[in-house]
Amino acid sequence: MNKAELITAIADELKLTKRSVEEIINLFCETVVATLSDGEEVKLTGFGTFEIRKRKERRGVSPQTGVEIVIPSGRTIVFKPSKLLKEKVQG
Repeated sequence: MNKAELITAIADELKLTKRSVEEIINLFCETVVATLSDGEEVKLTGFGTFEIRKRKERRGVSPQTGVEIVIPSGRTIVFKPSKLLKEKVQG
């Protein structure tokens, strides 16, 4: 499912206009990005948690040349699904 299909599904279910649902989804995404950028986590009960984790500097190998390289430290986004979401997906 892509963003347009998600908007259509929600608009049909709630009998709202696609434009209003798109604004809500865009605002949701912007809020999640801003919260994560500030270093805070986003917890959605029954769905999961988005958080930022720091990665240490590490060594790796360039797949093109085979030369050992240093991969710099950085931040990455992690999503941890809730127990309820895992149970529903696994059946």
